[in-house]
Parts: sequence; structure tokens; C-alpha cells
Amino acid sequence: MSKRKNNPEYGCPVEVTLDVIGGKWKGMVLYCLLNGTARFNELRRLIPKATQRVLTTQLRELEQDGVITRKVYAEVPPRVEYSLTEFGLSLKPILELMGAWGEEYRQLVEGLARHRADDATPVDEN
Repeated sequence: MSKRKNNPEYGCPVEVTLDVIGGKWKGMVLYCLLNGTARFNELRRLIPKATQRVLTTQLRELEQDGVITRKVYAEVPPRVEYSLTEFGLSLKPILELMGAWGEEYRQLVEGLARHRADDATPVDEN
């Protein structure tokens, strides 16, 4: 964990939470791992916009924070699997609520866009 997360004088607990799960792809990684163990390339396929470098960095940070575990198999080529720790599983209700909120928001935005498009459609007055 970073010094900031260990600081007993840390301001708001929401800041600590966002520090742990608030990377660009961390939420998606955690959401994907709710379904179980995944290999690195599986995560890359599930999160195609994440570069290999950023995904690797964020996986390391999540591992360092005790949220995920990384298991390396002594094979050639090496196989690496990621899964949520017991502590990481405690994020499940938060991640599920975030997913539900995101879906609701997406539908709201799509509805607003359709409404605007309907308002912009010229009316034939013939």
C-alpha cells in the first residue's frame, strides 16, 4: 500500500476507496474478476482499450493493495492468473451498484439523445 493509504490522518474514506479502485481500468478489471479467475490476455480481450503497459501497472497496484492476487505457473511460456482476494470480494456490492448505475445512466443519455434528435427533425407542413 502507498504511504497515503496508510496515513491515519487521511481525510475522507471515499478518497481511500477511490485511491484503490480509481484507476482508469481498475474498476473494469475488478468487475471482470467478479466472474472468477482470468489470465492476462483474457483481461486484455475484455478491456481492449487498455494498453498492455497501463493494464500491467494497474494490476500490480491492485495486487499491492491486497485486492487481487497474482498466481504464476512455472510453465513455458509462463501462465499468469489473476483473481480477487477475499478482501477484494468485499468490493462486489460496490462494483455491482456501479454497473447498475452505469447502465441506468447509459439509458438516460440514449433517451436524451433520441429526444433531441426528435426535436431536431424538421416537421413537414404540407
